[in-house]
Amino acid sequence: MGTSQQSDSVHQPLLQSLPPSLYPQPSDHGTKLHGSDGGQLEAILSDIQLPLLHRLRQATWVELKLLYSLAAPAVAVYMINYVMSMSTQMFSGHLGNLELAAASLGNTGIQVFAYGLMLGMGSAVETLCGQAYGAQKYDMLGIYLQRSAVLLTLAGVLLTVIYIFSKPILIFLGESQEIASAAAVFVYGLIPQIFAYALNFPIQKFLQAQSIVAPSAFISAATLAIHLLLSWVAVYKIGIGLLGASLVLSLSWWIIVVAQFVYIVKSERCKYTWDGFSIQAFSGLTGFFKLSAASAVMLCLETWYFQILVLLAGLLENPELALDSLSICMTVNGWVFMISVGFNAAASVRVSNELGAGNPKSASYSVKVVTIISFIISVIAAMVVLALRNVMSYAFTEGEAVAEAVSDLCPLLALTLTLNGIQPVLSGVAVGCGWQSFVAYVNVGCYYLIGVPLGSLLGFYFNLGAKGIWTGMIGGTLLQTSILLWVTFRTDWNKEVREAMKRLDTWEDNKEAVLKD
Repeated sequence: MGTSQQSDSVHQPLLQSLPPSLYPQPSDHGTKLHGSDGGQLEAILSDIQLPLLHRLRQATWVELKLLYSLAAPAVAVYMINYVMSMSTQMFSGHLGNLELAAASLGNTGIQVFAYGLMLGMGSAVETLCGQAYGAQKYDMLGIYLQRSAVLLTLAGVLLTVIYIFSKPILIFLGESQEIASAAAVFVYGLIPQIFAYALNFPIQKFLQAQSIVAPSAFISAATLAIHLLLSWVAVYKIGIGLLGASLVLSLSWWIIVVAQFVYIVKSERCKYTWDGFSIQAFSGLTGFFKLSAASAVMLCLETWYFQILVLLAGLLENPELALDSLSICMTVNGWVFMISVGFNAAASVRVSNELGAGNPKSASYSVKVVTIISFIISVIAAMVVLALRNVMSYAFTEGEAVAEAVSDLCPLLALTLTLNGIQPVLSGVAVGCGWQSFVAYVNVGCYYLIGVPLGSLLGFYFNLGAKGIWTGMIGGTLLQTSILLWVTFRTDWNKEVREAMKRLDTWEDNKEAVLKD
């Protein structure tokens, strides 16, 4: 990563020196695969004979069409997955207060840990598949998918141990015997879900790298309808309670996995990227694990950050009011965050595809467009929150004290939403470039060495309560976002293209070694 102050005359020699496989051309098979713009964006940006405004207008239109086709279905997928977990919690809540507490603890505690870890490890596929697809090395995508599935399944075995011993773990963390016992029953039913995660996330990233996102959205929507029906039957008709509710959630995730895999095997759009199972999936696992581990650390540090906010709020003098108001704000934040996650996926795919294709200008321009669009949407959401600050809480509770506390926190929520319009997109860019290790270090420093201590200081020492804790943690997010902005917009995209080439060449060397053996 270096300063990108390159002129058009500098970019052209780089593109001309790249091997033909590293920029989009008609496929060797005579078929132009879905999601490729054939180098159209790079051609527009490189045409210095066109007036600058004309170039920007054409390039923006091309990029917006590509982003819309990626971001809209991705938002739908993450929204539906979010609703699926929430509906399971709601069904459990109708069984009683104990069951609601148990499901909430199982979902937001144990399950969120597994989700973040698996999604993070699966993000390694995003980097490698995206760059390989851009370079038209299509046979590599299936190997990356299988290699990631092997690693995530092994990680799932370790996570299963945590799930099995969830009751003593929860008791150790201070939960009551009754709630820990009920939560453990719920968590046992989520064990099959772990291994659905292990297959789903690599499959999802494999498809996203090829700009195949809409089928996953349709599959998730159909599965949600099945999930709601089966949950109703399991909880109300058969009466198998908490265990039944969580087992249905696990089954629903397996339906998504099977349906997506059938699509990969049967679809014409994947016939060049999926060649069947291969022994090569078990080669080069060490290097793949390093990138997967860095991805997991990067994402988990982000996922857990605001969970710590809730935990710290529980230690305040009036924890019930603090937790009630924060939970409402975090729920609103969670819904809007799903939009940002969709743009995160779109940014990762666009950047990795363009780097693999040897298009530095397109990668740079895509980053600018997706960041601006996501920021505008987040600012609109923040303005809506501020406009509804005095009435928003009544959708969740009738308590006036909670409504006042939520109204007091809304400026912080609005600022968080605004930052969330930028930060997840930059994380997606980092994944597309393969910067996961660097971002992991940034997250540790900004979030846990600055944000959490500063929040604790303001909240407890200066007696600012939940506002103080949240303000300090926003400080950590603001610093992290500023660093990523500075690094991203000073990036030498020519250098990133060369790094992508090296990464792909390393894989080719591994492949040849396996074939010789």
